Amino acid sequence: MHMIINASSMVPIYEQIMEQIKKDIASGTLKPGDALPSVRQLAGDLKISALTVKKAYDRLEQEGYTTTVHGKGTYVTGENVAMIREEQRRQIEQELDTVIQKALAGGMTKEEIRELLFLLTED
Repeated sequence: MHMIINASSMVPIYEQIMEQIKKDIASGTLKPGDALPSVRQLAGDLKISALTVKKAYDRLEQEGYTTTVHGKGTYVTGENVAMIREEQRRQIEQELDTVIQKALAGGMTKEEIRELLFLLTED
């Protein structure tokens, strides 16, 4: 598992870990039943405290994203995949609405916005 932590961010490190794991679950990179790295392994890879990783894993378990089998590891559950995707959709809708309002205020027509969105999503 590849993670990038920004130590100078205002977002606590444990939350950065949680968000990256949630993103990997939502994208399908992590599937139900997949094992997460051990607390010690991830802490060593990221050069952070094992307590920080443990806090992230504990919160993920509290929220239903993972389950921990003592002595075996932490695994992704399938319970919250739909919830993660719905949250992402809600955030994207909010961001698109902000951009659309800015474009309309700047004089673009709805048709111009649609054309631009179509161009940006073409392969």
